[in-house]
Amino acid sequence: MKIFGIGMNYAAHNKELQNSLLNIEAPVVFTKADSALLTDGRPFFVPDFTERCDYETELCVRINHLGRSIPERFAHRYYDEVTVGIDFTARDLQEKLRQQGLPWDLCKGFDGSAAIGKWMPLTHYGRDIQDLHFHLLQNGRQVQGGHTADMLIGVDRLVSFISRFFTLKTGDVIFTGTPAGIGPVHVEDHLEGYLEGEKVLEFNVK
Repeated sequence: MKIFGIGMNYAAHNKELQNSLLNIEAPVVFTKADSALLTDGRPFFVPDFTERCDYETELCVRINHLGRSIPERFAHRYYDEVTVGIDFTARDLQEKLRQQGLPWDLCKGFDGSAAIGKWMPLTHYGRDIQDLHFHLLQNGRQVQGGHTADMLIGVDRLVSFISRFFTLKTGDVIFTGTPAGIGPVHVEDHLEGYLEGEKVLEFNVK
């Protein structure tokens, strides 16, 4: 399976990172190793190579069949399940890599950095994928929330764009970008992710 991440897909998040890419013309795509996947409520272990590891709460979609060079108008046929995920980022390492003009693999794709909640049928919510609300609780306090209507590039366009470069296969996952509100996690934190008010993700930080 492949795990795709999308960077800078919410304008408010771009501003909080002091980034100027507020009107991007194409998605900013990166990948995570399959060993990054964290499922079934298993704990997340803060890596020893970072002084600041941030949560980035996102809507995730799972590809349901093979596709390549998918037209945007047909992209909705290639996914039917959604959940909340956390794209963990070694923020201090990311800054070093950016300054050196290097890729993000080390700060984004490390083991356990792609936490995934319970997959839910999109039909369960009875609404368009670009009208879903999600949020994250850290130790019982809401720290991040988003609405997919605020994405700079919608899910169907993301699927279409990625499929021009990578053959999408059943089980591939797309993290669609994070809204504003990112922050660091600490040992003993308890994280809970909600989609349309329903808890779909829960685990501890070690």
